[in-house]
Order: sequence, then C-alpha cells, then structure tokens
Amino acid sequence: MPSQFTNPFPNSDPDRSAIWEMLVERDITAFLAADWSMVENDFAPDRFMGVHGHNNANPDHWRLAFPSLDEYRDEWLRQAQEFQKESYQDDPRTAIFSATVLRDIEINGDRAIVHKKFGGHITKTDGSKDILNWQTVYYCHRIGGTWKIAGFNGYLPNPMG
Repeated sequence: MPSQFTNPFPNSDPDRSAIWEMLVERDITAFLAADWSMVENDFAPDRFMGVHGHNNANPDHWRLAFPSLDEYRDEWLRQAQEFQKESYQDDPRTAIFSATVLRDIEINGDRAIVHKKFGGHITKTDGSKDILNWQTVYYCHRIGGTWKIAGFNGYLPNPMG
C-alpha cells in the first residue's frame, strides 16, 4: 500500500511521475529546507508568470503577483524562512505530505495542466494549528525532454466555489 510519500504514478507513466516528483517531493523537501537551489531548475524563467488568487474563487480578485520568477522566488523564500521560525508538535514533512493531493495531470503534447491541492493542518507546539487549505493549478512545459513550471494560478480556495 503506497503512502503519501510514494509517487502514485508508475514508471510506465514517466511524464506524470516526473511532474509529481517536481511538484510534490522536490517542492516540499526544498520548502522545508528553505533552499531555492533545490527547485530553481524546475522553472522556465523566460516563460514564467504566477497569479495569486488571494483565496478567492472570483477571478476578478486574482492578481499577477509574480510577473517574473524572481518575484516568486523571493516570496517562496520568505514563506519558507517564516515557516522555519515556527515550532511544531507535528512533523512538518509528514503533515505537508499528508495534506497534499496531486493526482490530476492533463498532458497534451509538450504542455501539461496540473492540479495540486492542500487539505489539512500542522499542529504547533502551543496547540494552535496552521491550516493548509488551498490549491494551485500549474502550467508546465516539456523543454528539452524535461518538465518545467511555466506558471501557475495559486493561493486559490480549496474547494473552489
């Protein structure tokens, strides 16, 4: 029985398997280490843009918060460093993996749309909870045989609507 730490896509589905590794395994590991160098090559910087949904299902409230990868990198690092300052009762890696669902990947040629959802929490040592409840839709491109993140609509409510 596979655990939440196990890539759900078999070797016979190498594209989906590679995308899961990039957006779940590597992303969580890098975030917990606050180490951008672990994921920087997962992006297509010349194509990148990120939309911040502000946890609002109405696209009128979404903003192009990350017009370049540099802006996103800076925010990602800020969030990762803030996360490291907290003290948790739960194991953060286990909690984040348990809250993460990435099973919907549509591939059409060298493009993919990927749905990553979070639904869970991490208990802090003081007993309060960090709620993990949002979703991101990623746009990936296969470039030179490798899947890269070209952009996303993120910080969206989960569920939508």
